[in-house]
Amino acid sequence: MTTKKNKTNAEYLRRINKAIEYIANNIDQNLSLDKVASASHFSPFHFHRIFHGLVGETVNDFVSRKRLEKAAITLISKPTMSVTEVAEIRGFSSSANFSKAFKLYFGVSPSQLRNPHNNKNSKIGKIYSKYGKAFNTQDLYSQFVTHSRVFSPDKLEEMLMNVKIEALKEKKVAYLTAPNGYDLDSIFETWDKITNWAESKGIDDPINKRFAICHDNPAITPTDKCRYDASIEINTTTDVIQPYSTSIIPSGKYGIAYYKGPSENVSDFYRELYANWLPVSGFEPDDFPPVAHYLNDSRKDGFVEMEVHIKLLTLNV
Repeated sequence: MTTKKNKTNAEYLRRINKAIEYIANNIDQNLSLDKVASASHFSPFHFHRIFHGLVGETVNDFVSRKRLEKAAITLISKPTMSVTEVAEIRGFSSSANFSKAFKLYFGVSPSQLRNPHNNKNSKIGKIYSKYGKAFNTQDLYSQFVTHSRVFSPDKLEEMLMNVKIEALKEKKVAYLTAPNGYDLDSIFETWDKITNWAESKGIDDPINKRFAICHDNPAITPTDKCRYDASIEINTTTDVIQPYSTSIIPSGKYGIAYYKGPSENVSDFYRELYANWLPVSGFEPDDFPPVAHYLNDSRKDGFVEMEVHIKLLTLNV
């Protein structure tokens, strides 16, 4: 009975993750409940209750949060774009409605977010009252702007100068989504499960075929709501059944940045790449999320060694 219940729960989670994937891929479109439910293969009548029960948010709250998070990233990454333009491309009916929703959720206005010297640690927005996350605008800016010191400036400049640009082939992966987002215990448990599964399937050297697909920015998204897919490269003949799913890391041109250091500084390294390397690279990021290719066992070594892969598009100017 327990095994049957576990399999049922895993299948429900897998299908809800398909709905979340559909939302992420269509976040700027008109998302009807029927369309989202269809992606999960649940009936619309039952889908809303199942989604709320497993995700902890209603579908509408989830979609609203994702739109606001994406808008916040756009405000930072495209400083020449007006608030009205950001509101329009992120699916809000007007800049006034966008600004009101943004302030209610983050506790700061869009213009305050764009002030890198606004060091307000906001605890008045919904992100704090609902998710317990204090929102600090400075967490979104480079240490060169905020005058903080996560990395030695010389070391950081060296890491950014050594980013390579390479054309990578498509990879088919099997993945398992960590149940508690970027929580480290949840991540390690998820990796243990999928690595053991890969070994049972006879996949050669799965430790060196680990790719983490990191969908969210933890400076904006509450830790347990971040989506982290632990993925292992497989061949086309590998049989994959629930709770595991398959996906593709697409071919294309990637920026590849090497990192070796404490795990607590990984998010800071991502931020510096996006704030300092991308704007002068001649490229802009594709919609595909960044991918971390792990090169060591951080639990054994006490540090993280990895390559960050950022899929690129030629910058249109």
